[in-house]
Amino acid sequence: MSNPVLIIGGGPAGLAAAHSLATVGKKCVIVEKEDRLGGAPILSGYAKLVPSDEWAKDAIGGMVQRVENNSSVKVITGTNVTQFDGTPGNFSAQLSNGETLQVDAAVLCSGFTHFDSVNKPEWGFGTFPDVVTTTQVEQMISSGNGVRCPSDGRQPKRVAILLCVGSRDRQIGREWCSKICCTVSSNIAMEIREELPDCHVYIYYMDIRTFGLYETKYYWRSQEEFKVKYIKARIAEVTSDGDKLIVKGEDTLVKRPITIPFDMVVHAIGMDPNVDNPAISETFGIELEPNGFIDVANRYGEMGATSRPGVFVAGAATGPETIDDSIAQGHGTAMAVLSSLEAFRKSA
Repeated sequence: MSNPVLIIGGGPAGLAAAHSLATVGKKCVIVEKEDRLGGAPILSGYAKLVPSDEWAKDAIGGMVQRVENNSSVKVITGTNVTQFDGTPGNFSAQLSNGETLQVDAAVLCSGFTHFDSVNKPEWGFGTFPDVVTTTQVEQMISSGNGVRCPSDGRQPKRVAILLCVGSRDRQIGREWCSKICCTVSSNIAMEIREELPDCHVYIYYMDIRTFGLYETKYYWRSQEEFKVKYIKARIAEVTSDGDKLIVKGEDTLVKRPITIPFDMVVHAIGMDPNVDNPAISETFGIELEPNGFIDVANRYGEMGATSRPGVFVAGAATGPETIDDSIAQGHGTAMAVLSSLEAFRKSA
């Protein structure tokens, strides 16, 4: 069992797994399809992270530097695995760059894909330039240029954040809750209010799911300290009167229609399965769960085990997940890999 461990994906989970393995002297190889490490927080330009309030470029960027500076970790970017054969302790991985790796095990940290709001056209994305996503607002904040209306660069005076875009929606085949959107949206609302004190921010919601310890810090704080307004509603459509964006829907608490004009409308987009999951499933010979995420074989046994011995999974590849929990899973799954390899060694 002297070969390295193959890690697919260089986001938070993959970086954590690589660090843990390297710390105990186990060599590993990160294969990342993009041209740099960091995953969604870096590639999508996230701003301040929940719940640490650290800038993504600093928090996740520090994880990237720690891995890239470790001699036990080899990083291969801009590359995919095209074939994966063998058994635990003796796998062979063919890469799209022509390289072949002999590895002991694999950890799939391939993450997720942001929901594409063009699949929810009635809510205005792709039709009106000032209908944007939470990811785009994060990019505005992290760039240092501030929150602006894309159409003309003005500071918005009234912003609507629509929750559950691409989540909990049977009509478009997204029945799952994406777990973190409520908290992220509350955080973004506070950041907008902090930058633009005269801007009124409304959050339209079905239910609020700022789970665990996030309730006080985000849901209540955003209302009581930052005066963010929450409207329990069912949204019908987002249109325009030629000047303002018009959000039409029903206030489900008082059972009456509501129509409010806004300068900017923000879609709180959910977490879809990685678009590459069908190919990953075929290449690595592992099963997907019914929604298309990578299936976990036994949540109460070997951590991160998939349907194929020697192939593990961690982070948002298994379903919607927070960054902190993805990091924890990366660390934990790395230890499970070592334990599994030791068991295989003894049985060999």
